[in-house]
Amino acid sequence: MDLRVLGCSGSIAKDSRTTSFLLDDRVLVDAGTGVGDLSLDELAAIDHILVSHSHLDHVLGIPLIADSILRRRLEEPVFRTLQVHALPATLEALRRHLFNDVIWPDFTRLPSPQRAIVQLQPLAVGQHLQLAGLDIEVLPARHTVPACGFAVQTASGWWVYTGDTGPNAELWQRLRGRRIAQLVIETAFSDDEHALAEVSGHLCPSMLAAELAQLDADMRTAITHVKPGEMAAVTGQIAALGMDLPVFPLARGDRFRF
Repeated sequence: MDLRVLGCSGSIAKDSRTTSFLLDDRVLVDAGTGVGDLSLDELAAIDHILVSHSHLDHVLGIPLIADSILRRRLEEPVFRTLQVHALPATLEALRRHLFNDVIWPDFTRLPSPQRAIVQLQPLAVGQHLQLAGLDIEVLPARHTVPACGFAVQTASGWWVYTGDTGPNAELWQRLRGRRIAQLVIETAFSDDEHALAEVSGHLCPSMLAAELAQLDADMRTAITHVKPGEMAAVTGQIAALGMDLPVFPLARGDRFRF
């Protein structure tokens, strides 16, 4: 599996793009501002978007992608829809707050209700999906809104993305005993903002260490969703904790092969 990190920041600033990962060119995991760096051809190649939760930094690219690719898809011999997969509560939020003909046109009914470019597909924690040749499992997350993460089976083991989450014992129970090629886990705040991390359903370095201690796997751990301006503090505090597992920050433009 090829992985491109389009965005891995907790918000925007110069050279910071919000969460978006592209798998094998056809499956997008979250649709933050990082999708804006893709060419029109690259956008048109995407068939599936997996959405971890409804917050704007993870979904704002969905209606814009739909708008950009509609004309290209209509010119193809066979019309291909853009499949958006998410928890039912997340899909309802997209219907009410994005595809509502107020914030953006309702591309779940355009160019016609019978031939809409966007199709919303519900999923559930624990479900396995077969998308574009990938075996994907939906994982639990603990956030301020209904949320999930995703694990993708690869030749090197599982690629695991936690989504936005606070402490999540159920996740580690599900992953125990698995071969994990890479864990992508959020660490949005430094320990100086421990209280804010707790109330907002995020992690900070000391919380990250407590989470990783629950996983019996030898793997490389990549941190994501760090807020702009917080990277030096977060990485410094992680290094000071002296964790046994190697931990490194993702960067926009990173590419991995599993």
